[in-house]
Amino acid sequence: MSPASLQQSLAPASVCFGCGPANPSGLQIQSRVEGDRVVCDWSPRPEHHAFPGVLNGGIIGSVLDCHCNWTAAHALMQAAGTGELPSTVTAEYTITMKRPTPMGPVRLEARAVEVSGGRAVVEGTLTAGGKVTATCRGTFVAVKPGHPAYHRW
Repeated sequence: MSPASLQQSLAPASVCFGCGPANPSGLQIQSRVEGDRVVCDWSPRPEHHAFPGVLNGGIIGSVLDCHCNWTAAHALMQAAGTGELPSTVTAEYTITMKRPTPMGPVRLEARAVEVSGGRAVVEGTLTAGGKVTATCRGTFVAVKPGHPAYHRW
């Protein structure tokens, strides 16, 4: 049995489209910490096609964004040493499509490459069929009281 994901453990009531365990219509990615990386094995559904046999680019962007945001939140929590998960949001991210992503299981991997104060820069990949099909680099920031995402977990 695999350990519970960050989302299941730390935000079971989240309704986020990409990563919320409480959103039955969402993508429900499940990110797990493995060493210095955060990983996720995910399978798209038929409605996620761009065209026959190929995953939609918007869905690719969503799963990488959410997965990298969780990677950032985890890295910031580890850096603070408090055990309290910060509420983080995407400040900026770039997706590079390397090749078409075939439908079927995909693997997301991400790691924080820079952590400073309430900010983390994360790099991630999406792999399908043994090939990297998309990459991501994003900046994620912890928000303060008054922000709509504060304590959304």
